[in-house]
Amino acid sequence: MSNATKLIHSIPVDPLTGSISVPIYQTSTFVQEAPGENKGYDYARSNNPTRAVLENIIAELEGGQAASAFASGLAAIDAVVKLLQSGDEILAVNDIYGGAFRLFTHIYAKFGIKVNYVDTTDVVNVIDAINSRTRLVWLETPTNPTLKISDIEAIATIARQNGALLCVDNTFASPALQQPIKLGADIVVHSATKYLGGHSDLIAGLVVTRTKELGEKIKFIQNASGAILSPHDSWLVIRGVETLYLRVKEHSKNAQKVAEYLTGHPAVDKVYYPGLKSHHNHDIAARQQSAYGGIVSFSLKTDSAEAAKLVVCNTALFKLAESLGGVKSLLCHPATMTHKSIPAEIRRAAGVSDSLVRLSVGLEDVSDLITDIGHALSIATQTYDKVQSAITLAN
Repeated sequence: MSNATKLIHSIPVDPLTGSISVPIYQTSTFVQEAPGENKGYDYARSNNPTRAVLENIIAELEGGQAASAFASGLAAIDAVVKLLQSGDEILAVNDIYGGAFRLFTHIYAKFGIKVNYVDTTDVVNVIDAINSRTRLVWLETPTNPTLKISDIEAIATIARQNGALLCVDNTFASPALQQPIKLGADIVVHSATKYLGGHSDLIAGLVVTRTKELGEKIKFIQNASGAILSPHDSWLVIRGVETLYLRVKEHSKNAQKVAEYLTGHPAVDKVYYPGLKSHHNHDIAARQQSAYGGIVSFSLKTDSAEAAKLVVCNTALFKLAESLGGVKSLLCHPATMTHKSIPAEIRRAAGVSDSLVRLSVGLEDVSDLITDIGHALSIATQTYDKVQSAITLAN
């Protein structure tokens, strides 16, 4: 049986009514027969039947033993960091989501948790940087926004040998394309806002663990901290997951064609997409992913934030917005949007240039998307050249 078929039929029929859609249990508490005697639920912060169905589905999708659904992707990341204590260190990929960088740097650094950032695309860098205080290795693969690919299996071995947990942010690939736990990871996190939800209509996060013991620790942290996903949003993620394989397959097809188009455009300097054979570690992506996802990033030959802003402000189908992974195409300028919280010198050193544009390629007809981005590139190039000529003349 294929994974797509298993996914669809892993979503249970309601045993009470036969409802083919999971019921939304919109309740704050549950009546008990006697103190401590209940039907498995007592208070909705601790557990909820709708949320429990989602958690079971995601755990199965990722090949884990337990899962917890959070109010946002950052809440999920926060819960994982709370496994650590003062004096522990995190070894993290240097091209990291701006929100994770902000959390690590501005929240947890003051509690004595140090983060070392390295280019994890080369396992030698991981070997050189890991030390006796490293308790958590943090990967995104593909990364946000330059789509760097790291060898999950090799880094899992290094982490295990050094007594550290490996956590992989699997948001960009989704379990439809990549299952890090099966490659050796201990924890997987998701911004379910993105591909799992798939319709740009919710905020949610997920943590999946290799073992039940680790899952119980995350669940304890969640219950103590309270960052739970609501019943309605849990239902929305379940609804989105039903079409995950179909959507991600088409996202990947469209993104491949957009990336190939951009590689030949005269205004474009670099194209970042794991499906291109020229992409660094393409061979690793081909081994650990079943396809390459729906995100494409590119930089301009005119390495200027102003030039990039002209691109992102002149598209019709690609909508300028934070986030990604929905059916409608989005684009953003990471340097001034998603990665604004990262100091410029650190951001640039990780490969996020001032002219970098990130595309979330949607499910529209790909020829229309290519026409749209091509038109925006032409307008941006012509406008920027005119402005620069005027400045030159004025001087």
